[in-house]
Amino acid sequence: MLSLLITLPILGIFFILAIPEYKTNLIKQVALLTSTLTFILSLFLWIFFDNSSSKFQYIEHYDWMSLFNIHFFLGVDGVSLFFIILSTFLVSICILNSWISIKKYLKKYYICFLLMNSFLIIVFSVLDIVIFYIFFESILIPMFLVIGVWGSRTRKLKAAYQFFFIYTYRFFIYAISYFLYVF
Repeated sequence: MLSLLITLPILGIFFILAIPEYKTNLIKQVALLTSTLTFILSLFLWIFFDNSSSKFQYIEHYDWMSLFNIHFFLGVDGVSLFFIILSTFLVSICILNSWISIKKYLKKYYICFLLMNSFLIIVFSVLDIVIFYIFFESILIPMFLVIGVWGSRTRKLKAAYQFFFIYTYRFFIYAISYFLYVF
Protein backbone atom coordinates (compact mmCIF):
# COMPACT_ATOMS: atom_id res chain seq x y z
CA MET A 1 0.00 0.00 0.00
CA LEU A 2 2.81 2.45 0.83
CA SER A 3 4.73 1.64 -2.33
CA LEU A 4 1.60 2.42 -4.37
CA LEU A 5 1.22 5.68 -2.46
CA ILE A 6 4.83 6.59 -3.29
CA THR A 7 4.75 5.58 -6.95
CA LEU A 8 1.43 7.23 -7.81
CA PRO A 9 2.86 10.79 -7.90
CA ILE A 10 5.87 9.51 -9.85
CA LEU A 11 3.51 7.97 -12.42
CA GLY A 12 1.77 11.35 -12.59
CA ILE A 13 5.14 12.96 -13.31
CA PHE A 14 5.69 10.58 -16.23
CA PHE A 15 2.23 11.38 -17.60
CA ILE A 16 2.93 15.11 -17.32
CA LEU A 17 6.26 14.68 -19.07
CA ALA A 18 4.46 13.02 -21.98
CA ILE A 19 2.04 15.93 -22.40
CA PRO A 20 3.11 18.78 -24.72
CA GLU A 21 3.85 22.11 -23.02
CA TYR A 22 1.04 23.99 -24.75
CA LYS A 23 -1.72 21.76 -23.32
CA THR A 24 -1.82 23.58 -20.00
CA ASN A 25 -5.29 22.48 -18.94
CA LEU A 26 -4.42 18.82 -19.43
CA ILE A 27 -1.21 19.25 -17.40
CA LYS A 28 -3.19 20.88 -14.58
CA GLN A 29 -5.85 18.17 -14.68
CA VAL A 30 -3.33 15.33 -14.57
CA ALA A 31 -1.48 16.96 -11.66
CA LEU A 32 -4.70 17.55 -9.73
CA LEU A 33 -6.02 14.07 -10.46
CA THR A 34 -2.75 12.47 -9.38
CA SER A 35 -2.54 14.45 -6.15
CA THR A 36 -6.22 13.84 -5.36
CA LEU A 37 -5.89 10.10 -5.95
CA THR A 38 -2.83 10.08 -3.71
CA PHE A 39 -4.81 11.85 -1.00
CA ILE A 40 -7.71 9.42 -1.32
CA LEU A 41 -5.33 6.48 -1.15
CA SER A 42 -3.75 7.96 1.99
CA LEU A 43 -7.21 8.10 3.54
CA PHE A 44 -7.45 4.34 3.02
CA LEU A 45 -4.36 4.05 5.21
CA TRP A 46 -6.34 5.72 7.95
CA ILE A 47 -9.49 3.68 7.38
CA PHE A 48 -7.70 0.34 7.61
CA PHE A 49 -5.31 1.41 10.37
CA ASP A 50 -5.54 -0.75 13.52
CA ASN A 51 -5.74 1.67 16.46
CA SER A 52 -5.42 -1.10 19.03
CA SER A 53 -1.84 -1.89 18.02
CA SER A 54 1.16 0.26 18.88
CA LYS A 55 3.37 -1.44 16.30
CA PHE A 56 4.21 -0.18 12.83
CA GLN A 57 1.69 -1.15 10.20
CA TYR A 58 1.77 -1.47 6.41
CA ILE A 59 5.37 -2.62 6.69
CA GLU A 60 7.32 -3.10 3.47
CA HIS A 61 10.96 -4.09 3.23
CA TYR A 62 13.19 -3.88 0.18
CA ASP A 63 16.91 -4.59 0.03
CA TRP A 64 18.44 -1.51 -1.50
CA MET A 65 22.16 -1.52 -0.74
CA SER A 66 22.61 -4.60 1.38
CA LEU A 67 26.38 -4.33 1.11
CA PHE A 68 26.24 -1.14 3.19
CA ASN A 69 23.33 -2.41 5.34
CA ILE A 70 20.95 0.16 3.86
CA HIS A 71 17.42 -1.10 3.38
CA PHE A 72 14.30 0.60 2.08
CA PHE A 73 12.16 -0.18 5.12
CA LEU A 74 8.72 1.45 5.24
CA GLY A 75 6.08 1.47 7.93
CA VAL A 76 3.41 3.71 9.42
CA ASP A 77 2.61 4.42 13.04
CA GLY A 78 -0.10 6.61 14.56
CA VAL A 79 1.88 9.84 14.18
CA SER A 80 3.30 9.35 10.69
CA LEU A 81 -0.13 8.32 9.42
CA PHE A 82 -1.50 11.81 9.99
CA PHE A 83 1.61 13.46 8.57
CA ILE A 84 1.14 11.46 5.36
CA ILE A 85 -2.54 12.40 5.17
CA LEU A 86 -1.75 16.05 5.87
CA SER A 87 1.03 16.26 3.29
CA THR A 88 -1.04 14.62 0.54
CA PHE A 89 -3.95 16.93 1.36
CA LEU A 90 -1.75 20.04 1.31
CA VAL A 91 -0.15 19.13 -2.01
CA SER A 92 -3.63 18.79 -3.53
CA ILE A 93 -4.61 22.17 -2.07
CA CYS A 94 -1.40 23.79 -3.38
CA ILE A 95 -2.01 22.43 -6.87
CA LEU A 96 -5.61 23.63 -6.80
CA ASN A 97 -4.58 27.01 -5.40
CA SER A 98 -2.05 27.59 -8.19
CA TRP A 99 -4.57 26.76 -10.91
CA ILE A 100 -4.83 30.36 -12.15
CA SER A 101 -1.75 32.08 -10.76
CA ILE A 102 1.03 29.95 -12.29
CA LYS A 103 1.61 30.90 -15.93
CA LYS A 104 5.26 30.18 -16.73
CA TYR A 105 7.04 26.83 -16.56
CA LEU A 106 3.74 25.18 -15.67
CA LYS A 107 4.89 21.65 -16.39
CA LYS A 108 7.95 21.97 -14.18
CA TYR A 109 5.92 23.50 -11.35
CA TYR A 110 3.56 20.55 -11.13
CA ILE A 111 6.41 18.09 -11.49
CA CYS A 112 8.12 19.72 -8.50
CA PHE A 113 4.98 19.42 -6.39
CA LEU A 114 4.35 15.80 -7.32
CA LEU A 115 7.98 14.98 -6.62
CA MET A 116 7.72 16.66 -3.22
CA ASN A 117 4.56 14.67 -2.57
CA SER A 118 6.34 11.39 -3.20
CA PHE A 119 9.40 12.41 -1.17
CA LEU A 120 7.24 13.54 1.76
CA ILE A 121 5.46 10.21 1.87
CA ILE A 122 8.83 8.46 1.92
CA VAL A 123 10.15 10.73 4.68
CA PHE A 124 7.12 10.13 6.89
CA SER A 125 7.06 6.38 6.37
CA VAL A 126 10.70 5.32 6.13
CA LEU A 127 12.20 3.46 9.08
CA ASP A 128 15.87 3.68 8.09
CA ILE A 129 17.83 6.76 9.12
CA VAL A 130 20.05 6.85 6.02
CA ILE A 131 17.08 6.74 3.65
CA PHE A 132 15.33 9.34 5.81
CA TYR A 133 18.31 11.65 5.51
CA ILE A 134 18.58 11.18 1.74
CA PHE A 135 14.92 11.91 1.07
CA PHE A 136 14.65 14.70 3.66
CA GLU A 137 17.45 16.51 1.89
CA SER A 138 15.95 15.63 -1.50
CA ILE A 139 12.77 17.52 -0.62
CA LEU A 140 14.83 20.70 -0.45
CA ILE A 141 15.66 20.64 -4.18
CA PRO A 142 12.11 20.94 -5.58
CA MET A 143 11.18 23.29 -2.74
CA PHE A 144 14.17 25.48 -3.59
CA LEU A 145 12.96 25.59 -7.21
CA VAL A 146 9.39 26.42 -6.23
CA ILE A 147 10.52 29.29 -4.00
CA GLY A 148 13.19 30.57 -6.39
CA VAL A 149 11.30 30.36 -9.68
CA TRP A 150 7.65 30.83 -8.75
CA GLY A 151 8.05 32.99 -5.64
CA SER A 152 5.94 36.11 -5.46
CA ARG A 153 8.45 38.81 -4.54
CA THR A 154 11.61 40.27 -5.95
CA ARG A 155 13.66 38.71 -3.15
CA LYS A 156 12.60 35.19 -4.05
CA LEU A 157 16.13 34.02 -4.95
CA LYS A 158 17.50 35.28 -1.66
CA ALA A 159 14.65 33.54 0.17
CA ALA A 160 15.31 30.30 -1.70
CA TYR A 161 19.02 30.36 -0.85
CA GLN A 162 18.30 31.17 2.79
CA PHE A 163 15.75 28.35 2.97
CA PHE A 164 18.22 25.89 1.49
CA PHE A 165 21.09 27.05 3.72
CA ILE A 166 19.08 26.94 6.95
CA TYR A 167 17.82 23.41 6.40
CA THR A 168 21.05 21.90 5.14
CA TYR A 169 23.16 23.63 7.78
CA ARG A 170 20.87 22.64 10.64
CA PHE A 171 20.64 19.02 9.58
CA PHE A 172 24.41 18.86 8.98
CA ILE A 173 25.04 20.10 12.55
CA TYR A 174 22.64 17.48 13.94
CA ALA A 175 24.37 14.73 11.97
CA ILE A 176 27.83 15.77 13.19
CA SER A 177 26.69 16.00 16.82
CA TYR A 178 25.05 12.57 16.54
CA PHE A 179 28.19 10.93 15.16
CA LEU A 180 30.35 12.63 17.79
CA TYR A 181 28.00 11.33 20.46
CA VAL A 182 28.04 7.78 19.09
CA PHE A 183 31.77 7.57 18.61
